[in-house]
Amino acid sequence: MPPAGRVDDAPPEFRRAVESLHVPVARPEISVEDIPAPQRLAPYAVAMSARVWLHQEDVAFGRLIVLYDPDNTREWPSPFRVVSYMSADMESEIATDPLLGQVAWSWLTDALASCAPQHQGLSGTVTRATTEGFAAKAEDPTTTEVELRASWSPSGDDLSGHMATWLELLASAAGLPPVNVTDITQRRPSSDS
Repeated sequence: MPPAGRVDDAPPEFRRAVESLHVPVARPEISVEDIPAPQRLAPYAVAMSARVWLHQEDVAFGRLIVLYDPDNTREWPSPFRVVSYMSADMESEIATDPLLGQVAWSWLTDALASCAPQHQGLSGTVTRATTEGFAAKAEDPTTTEVELRASWSPSGDDLSGHMATWLELLASAAGLPPVNVTDITQRRPSSDS
């Protein structure tokens, strides 16, 4: 088995897939970087991580892993499997909403529907974690984080839509306004008033 994550000696289909991951341009609030891929999940793999920054605060984090098994020995609907992870801090009012899991899952399904409708075998989980401080940490504020883990199989080797899905998921989790929409909360009143 070749070393996972190596692209130069990978089959052409995997090389094309890796190239297509760099087609979507991330929003300025999202920084993406390549990271080491897992070694034993598939003969070929590539991975990246991302952080979402809002007002100089790190508000969401994610990882995207693309696995490729050219011999189709895995129980995937195609030779590719996309594995996505997202974690974001939530405001306390939102964190207690019993529909938070369904809403977080809809961020992913809506992004898939608009960016990568050709996929199969979608599965995943949404987890809500609340952290409370005690003793020496009793003064620390209570925080809640939502995590989404999902995987699906793309229909071909053009993964640009799947990368766009992941970027859109991160933007939704971070509460970023849609692209081409002006955030009026940041506008200052005119001095003429």
